[in-house]
Amino acid sequence: MPENSTEVTAAGIARLAGVGRAAVSNWRRRHADFPKPVGGTETSPSFALPEVEQWLREQGKLAEVPLRERVWQQLAGHPAGAVPALVHVGCALLLRRNSPTAWQEITAVSDEAMAGVLSLALNDLLADRFGLAAEAGRAVHAPGRAELLPSVPLLRGASELAAETGARETFEFLLGRQLDANPRQYTLTPPGLAELMAALVETGKRPARTVLDPAAGTGALLCAVDRPAALYAQEADPDLAALTALRLALHTDAGSGRAVAARTGDTLRADAFPQLAADAVLCHPPFNERNWGHDELAYDPRWEYGFPARTESELAWVQHALAHLREGGTAVLLMPPAAASRRSGRRIRADLLRRGALRAVIALPAGAAPPYGIPLHLWVLRKPGSGLHPSPELLLVDTAEPVDSPSAGPAAAAPSGGRDRLDWQALRGAVLDAWRSFEGVGTGEGKDAGEGAGAGEHEDAGAGRGRGKRAGRPSRAEPAGPGPLSAVRPGAGRAVPVIELLDDDVDLAPARHLPPPAAAGGPAELIRVRERLTETLGLTGTLTPPAATLSDPAHWPLTTVGELARAGALQLRTGGSGTGPAPVLTEHDVLGSTAPSGSLPADGAAEEPVLVEPGDVVVPVLGGGSVARVIDDATAGAALGRNLQLLRPDPAALDPWFLAGFLRGTANNRQASSYASTATRLDARRLQLPRLPLAEQRRYGARFRALAEFEDALRLAGRLGGQLVQGMYDGLTDGTVTPE
Repeated sequence: MPENSTEVTAAGIARLAGVGRAAVSNWRRRHADFPKPVGGTETSPSFALPEVEQWLREQGKLAEVPLRERVWQQLAGHPAGAVPALVHVGCALLLRRNSPTAWQEITAVSDEAMAGVLSLALNDLLADRFGLAAEAGRAVHAPGRAELLPSVPLLRGASELAAETGARETFEFLLGRQLDANPRQYTLTPPGLAELMAALVETGKRPARTVLDPAAGTGALLCAVDRPAALYAQEADPDLAALTALRLALHTDAGSGRAVAARTGDTLRADAFPQLAADAVLCHPPFNERNWGHDELAYDPRWEYGFPARTESELAWVQHALAHLREGGTAVLLMPPAAASRRSGRRIRADLLRRGALRAVIALPAGAAPPYGIPLHLWVLRKPGSGLHPSPELLLVDTAEPVDSPSAGPAAAAPSGGRDRLDWQALRGAVLDAWRSFEGVGTGEGKDAGEGAGAGEHEDAGAGRGRGKRAGRPSRAEPAGPGPLSAVRPGAGRAVPVIELLDDDVDLAPARHLPPPAAAGGPAELIRVRERLTETLGLTGTLTPPAATLSDPAHWPLTTVGELARAGALQLRTGGSGTGPAPVLTEHDVLGSTAPSGSLPADGAAEEPVLVEPGDVVVPVLGGGSVARVIDDATAGAALGRNLQLLRPDPAALDPWFLAGFLRGTANNRQASSYASTATRLDARRLQLPRLPLAEQRRYGARFRALAEFEDALRLAGRLGGQLVQGMYDGLTDGTVTPE
């Protein structure tokens, strides 16, 4: 085995061979020549990837491995770790894109020679792109020959993948896989939110040519900026700073002349760009940090609006952003809702209002960004200056409660918001409508933001995978059209006079200053909800299953989903990747029996999504619940989302409703589930079905289908009933509904 060979776990072997992990365990027990572990632990051993591939090939068990999967396995099993390997890949891809001829010459030699030549070439490239190596805080440094040698096979594979998909797309794919594999290590800005924040700073009269992100993370916010002249990033984590620098460089076209400056360091304690006056600042700062430098930064000149308390780290980031704006420049920060109302920050909030620095506070729905359980805020700020008059108003927008239309079907009656369930297109359009209208109207005491505003851009703003990994680039803002704030409840946006906010609390939470929504859309809407609930309850009566005919337990001959897949009776597909315009069927949609609510990122790795077809059976991988959904014509064409597995039966061999019905058996799910410390995972290949003739399958399938219709009616009745009850409470308490 070559020294420093890439290692792969049992789970990785299962993906290579297209089988479950149990099959790998069986191979280890049954075959004496199976490769021996070379690392890992006794309970989770790792194996040399070349040895595993050779064994699988000799046994005829090695499927045609997609190149992207092979490259990912090499990255994940790199002896130095995935992140250093990803940095090496980013450097190599940047060189390959900028100097394709030089790259061909470098890769034409042996691995050892390539490592030495590549190190020298990268040193020149990175110095030219990011500055001299001796420059303080430079995020990316050229790896030496010894560091690069274990990475050479990976770099050759990544180059081959880049030839198919592009250098940027290859890096985005590998970075996305790394972020998905380690969700607890990173606090990400979802692509839809990144595009919204970038669009807010691009709606001004002067375009944002120079943009700073002082807490860059993985660079999602800066990647969302459209056609900047210069991007500046600072990140405390050296690994993230290096990945961000390479990501931004790969997002910038070669030869465009756009500057990318990325630095490593604690932004508040050691500002890497002290003289920078940018057109815009975008920032998703860390929340609730106590150790942000309160004691050593007491006399820092950035605290122009007041010295933040130890518990107000977010207000320190706000003032840092303002300090780095040119006069009239715009900053957009993601903030926790407590920052708008904590008493310890009221003096700073008051001064921000008096001087016209704070222009808008926008409440987002829960699930817009981590922590997903609370509705975060966006603060829009503008740097005051000579010739700029402080605004007498503050725009307050509350998008935390989108409207549900009970007349639109079961999907509309589902709970709004939540991770992976946000309609970013509608949310973005509503927020930008309000902001553009406010900027255009300027004054008008208490005037609703959005009155006379346009619908603005309603392009796809990306999905919730995540996750800050595939932030696309929105188009320039276009003139507004009709339809202000149509996606949020009435009264959700209002330009509030600053004088009304300067009380003892200076509470800027939008919900405290906006009129309450009409109860469930008003009394007329409540009547429609009640009528539909009555109709649905009547339907449940007709769908109630007839009395069961009891008998002794059956003793059918059984088979498994895995055996059926190997026999060609069905296909197994896994969701969670791809780009494009198709709506995404999410895990929540399957659990709630609602219409597809997610969306694919508009820009990212060029991978075809898995599109569902009528008769497909979709099961959630996580949670251990007995849920299976048969795809109908209305859902067909949607992309399969994360944590979902698709079973596509051959209609000549398997009835889809028969398949879905038996998959939902409690005992079946128990024996096919594995248990970890935090979640239950379903291995669909281990689910069992009886071997029955197709005619008998269809007889069972008809009964299972009737049960599913009954279940859907009960679910819809529960949603409508809850909506009616809450609407009645709201109507009675605000006077729009009388006791009579």
